[in-house]
Amino acid sequence: MKRLSLLVIASLVLLAPGIRAESETAVGISEDQDSFTLTNGMVAARVSKRTGDLTSLRYEDLEMLDGKSARGSAYWSHDVSRGRRSARVTIDPAANGGARGEVSIQGISGGGPMGSGPGGSVIADIEIRYALGRGDSGLYTYCVFSHPTNYPATSVGEARFCAKLNDNIFDWMTVDANRNMEMITAYDWNHGTQMNMKEARRMNSGIYRGQVEHKYDYSANQFDVRAWGWSSTARHVGIWFINPSVEYLSGGPTKMELSAHRDATFDTNALTAPAPPTLLNYWRGSHYGGSLCAIAETDAWTKVIGPFLIYCNSGQSHDVMWKDALARASSESNAWPYDWVSGVDYPHKNERGTVSGQINLNDPGAPETRLGRWLVGLSAPDYAAPRGNGGGFSGSGPRRVDWQNDAKHYEFWVRGDSDGSFSIPNVRPGSYTLHAIADGVLCEFTLTNIVVESGETLRLPALTWEPVRYGRQLWDIGIPNRSASEFFKGDEYYHWGWYVEYPKLFPDDVHYVIGRSDFRKDWFFEQVPHNEDPADTTGRGRGRSTTWTVAFDLPQAPHGKATLRLALCGVGARSIAVGVNDQSLGAVTGLVYNATINRDGVAGNWSERDLAFDAAKMKAGQNLMTLTIPAGSLTSGIAYDYLRLELDESAPPPDPAVNE
Repeated sequence: MKRLSLLVIASLVLLAPGIRAESETAVGISEDQDSFTLTNGMVAARVSKRTGDLTSLRYEDLEMLDGKSARGSAYWSHDVSRGRRSARVTIDPAANGGARGEVSIQGISGGGPMGSGPGGSVIADIEIRYALGRGDSGLYTYCVFSHPTNYPATSVGEARFCAKLNDNIFDWMTVDANRNMEMITAYDWNHGTQMNMKEARRMNSGIYRGQVEHKYDYSANQFDVRAWGWSSTARHVGIWFINPSVEYLSGGPTKMELSAHRDATFDTNALTAPAPPTLLNYWRGSHYGGSLCAIAETDAWTKVIGPFLIYCNSGQSHDVMWKDALARASSESNAWPYDWVSGVDYPHKNERGTVSGQINLNDPGAPETRLGRWLVGLSAPDYAAPRGNGGGFSGSGPRRVDWQNDAKHYEFWVRGDSDGSFSIPNVRPGSYTLHAIADGVLCEFTLTNIVVESGETLRLPALTWEPVRYGRQLWDIGIPNRSASEFFKGDEYYHWGWYVEYPKLFPDDVHYVIGRSDFRKDWFFEQVPHNEDPADTTGRGRGRSTTWTVAFDLPQAPHGKATLRLALCGVGARSIAVGVNDQSLGAVTGLVYNATINRDGVAGNWSERDLAFDAAKMKAGQNLMTLTIPAGSLTSGIAYDYLRLELDESAPPPDPAVNE
């Protein structure tokens, strides 16, 4: 096999520990009846003219992709194979001195379904592009969906780009600092014992023997994780997905999604099935609360997903290659939007706008609170998506779509400064709603009717955020941050089966004393049915109802209206029964399942549920409040983001029938 010359190897060492040199070889594009091939002296990529799949990606003369997968080596979930196709060169390197080349494979729906596989189908035209530049150690790809008004209503299901990698090369996976590790082998997976879900198996061999492998243990926050991938211990090469922007992804800056794992056959009898290393870039995912992309018949809709970079590198260690990928992610972000993209709905930098301003936090209930770690962003105004007929979800009546579950439009988010100032660059022209969320602040700030013009900076007037309060705060538990990460074991959420371990950690359930207990040690990060069968280690069993108790003292008997405020980030239960001092306060109902607990998450679709009650049910001295989730499967519980009890003695007590 051809290897690097001594001169090139020396240059790698001189550049930075273990990172490859840039190539000045011109980009070239060749084609035959079935495919395009793009080359630049560093990488060579072959693209199918029939599907738009990436069928080969070579780096340092190594094939990076798997050649055994039934669907293909690397592909967009919605391909062009069912439509009227065209394949063309959209950037000809012969016309720009070999600086860049790009190919396009387009499918015209004509009003019929396009795409297939796990993503289902969609009634829309689809164009898939791949681009390669001189000196680029990787390949850009993007996908364009277009739905004219003469097409029927439709929806986009699971939607992502997936790459199956060469199992003979890659053995180390990196998502973040906590998931940076040697991985199981295909043999380990195929000989594992299935647990409560088809995606979870206990390893009976290999370096993680006795542990459970679950692909959801590698899900990532898409806003924070911009470069993730696999690398090789033996070959010292890596392959990474890099998102220069998250404007085209769904669910905003709190969205968790699958990122990387070892692919898995779910046939328990297939002991020799391929299970290649896998990378995923999800732009519309149904996990952890999901997202919606419902297109009405009257919608003239288009969306450009990407471009993002499939990056290849080499280095002396896995960490060297990861740090190089992170550095490349930073440079790609600074280059966004790319000036070489043309012919699609993709405004360039001078055609986009900037929104800046300053938000002053004014919380009379906690006047010392300042904006520290916070996010500000622009999204499409909330809207109603139809159920059925292309809506993509069942039930009756429309469903309200907000920034947490929107995949139809673009979103633009940044981290704000500690003084409350912010600047959101590269915003597509349009009408938006401004949102702000902050650690330590319950709820969110919103400002509607933000109109962004092409090439302009919109400076907003001084804004004041007054968080909602229903009275004087009596106590709280946790940190409002849209995550359960601060609670006990919340920093280790990414392991299968904490709901199995819960009764061992809290055999008598949680008893929390305000003013004495520490939520970091005394409040488990998920309240789940209590498993009473210690022999069941598979997670398939059921548990009894689980009651958690909060003890708190009051100096005198209160009156008026009390409000228990529950911020939820994981929902698997139908209801939460609430009581105080052996009196029922009713139940918190209307909870929307988000699969966070059974997918080993810590931050799913967020919601607040408030329960108001007669404050006279409390007394002077010690009070005991109970939170009970029903008996059920071990994953049918609740992950709390934050809890707070407020009291308004000037308000009349609510009708108790409201909570029944």
